[in-house]
Amino acid sequence: MNGPGAVRARKTVRKREAVRKREAVPGGESVPGGETVPGGEAVAGRQGPGPVRFLRAVLAKTPLPLRGLRSRLVVAFALVAVVSALSTGALAFREARTGVLQQSQDSVIRQFRTSVDAVAVYTPLPPDRSNLETAVNQVLRANPSQGWRVMATYESLRAYSPSAEFDKLSPELRRSVGTRRAAVFQRVNAGGHPYLVVGMPVTYNSGEGKEAKLSGLAMYLVVPQNTEQAYVQAMVSGIERATVVALCLAVVLALLAASGVLRPVRALRRATRRMAEGHLDIRLAVNGSDELADLSRSFNDTAAALERSVAELRRLEARARRFAADVSHELRTPLAAMSAVTDVLDENAPHLDRETGDALRLVSEGTSRLTGLVEDLMEISRFDAGAVRLNLDEVDLAESVQRTLAARGWQGQVETRLPLPGVLRTRVDPRRLDVVMANLVGNALRHGAPPVRLTMGVREERADVAWAVIEVADSGPGIAEEAMPHIFERFYKASTARTRSESSGLGLAITAENVYLHGGRISAANRPEGGAVFTVELPLRHESPDADETAVGAR
Repeated sequence: MNGPGAVRARKTVRKREAVRKREAVPGGESVPGGETVPGGEAVAGRQGPGPVRFLRAVLAKTPLPLRGLRSRLVVAFALVAVVSALSTGALAFREARTGVLQQSQDSVIRQFRTSVDAVAVYTPLPPDRSNLETAVNQVLRANPSQGWRVMATYESLRAYSPSAEFDKLSPELRRSVGTRRAAVFQRVNAGGHPYLVVGMPVTYNSGEGKEAKLSGLAMYLVVPQNTEQAYVQAMVSGIERATVVALCLAVVLALLAASGVLRPVRALRRATRRMAEGHLDIRLAVNGSDELADLSRSFNDTAAALERSVAELRRLEARARRFAADVSHELRTPLAAMSAVTDVLDENAPHLDRETGDALRLVSEGTSRLTGLVEDLMEISRFDAGAVRLNLDEVDLAESVQRTLAARGWQGQVETRLPLPGVLRTRVDPRRLDVVMANLVGNALRHGAPPVRLTMGVREERADVAWAVIEVADSGPGIAEEAMPHIFERFYKASTARTRSESSGLGLAITAENVYLHGGRISAANRPEGGAVFTVELPLRHESPDADETAVGAR
């Protein structure tokens, strides 16, 4: 029979258990194919909970980047809490499970060895069937209320009690018991219940100093591990509850942290929107010394610098406008006198010599262009100052356009397609509509090529919204693509050859301002067949306002 002595476990797959190197039960060996634990335990076909697989499943079901910062913080805190809880729970579960199973295994094997040692002395070799039954019964009487099932074998003889259910003995365990001198064990799972199966060969000493030999007698034990399994399940439930509690705490902390982070961010967003609306005096309250406080300080510094820059630009712009208005106003009086003088001289031009007449014509033309430029500058200054007002009157647009052409002698130079009289009526400022049409038609005659066409129609957007559409098209070279975005800018001339022409570069700018003043739209484009086309859209208004004069509308 095997003498007492501590035999260390031969197999281990866990690092911590290998480092600790706990001693196995005397004579205990694990059967190949199982998962070993300290003390020679092997669990066949059983795996612990996989935290990595669980985390991957959770991450797979989590939607990809959420838009809100609050949601991202909550998700991040929740993930950290889940990972931390699962990691801590997994380590605690492994240690507790190892301790529970190791203690149970050690106790069972130790009791079984003690009982086998006690009956082996009185069991003759070779034994008969009654001897085996006696040995089995003695082992069971020594360990009542344990739920044990014991079987003794010798060659082909078998004896077992209390039943013959020994189907949990694997071929590997039987083979190990028949070839080894130490006890072997294996943990199996049958029908959803765990069992510890122990096989212990009976050996005898052939002489002092010689190795013990196998007697051929072997004892087998099958013990249910329901109590240990209940402990393990209780630990899993405890870990699950702890994970839920940690997750709830993480969500609460995330919401608190998000509130602290989002408060200055939202204040910054509101301040930025206010600044975009033109309120450059907006400032943020700076609290603390963290990164968000630094961001608020930077925003305040930027807002202050921007306010100073915009104030300086506005001051310079106001000075420039005031200078242009003052110069234009001061030039009106001498220009009026010069115009009166040139008118008188023009009447006497036929009686003057050729050179004097040419000089007089040059002075008269220059005076006329300068007068037009001053008038345009005065008009632009009134637009900039917000002093322009509309004198609305309900007019027939077709008749108004015909009067514009007739007043300038353009009737024979412009092809018109106008509605019948009285068909298209709306409330406009007749004088400013005359300026718009005169500038557009004059621009087409000067810089385009015949034929110049003027068409007028109606476009309805909805049942209650309609627009009068006026188009002025020519057959010239059109507008260069690089000039198209700047065509309505002040002092802009599309052709460098026109920089010294009679055009001031203010006509289209004044036209656009007058169209905007009526709440309309103006655009320029090139026709596919050649030439430029200017389109003016004016809203059709028939209701009578409270006053005849209407202030400038926002563009």
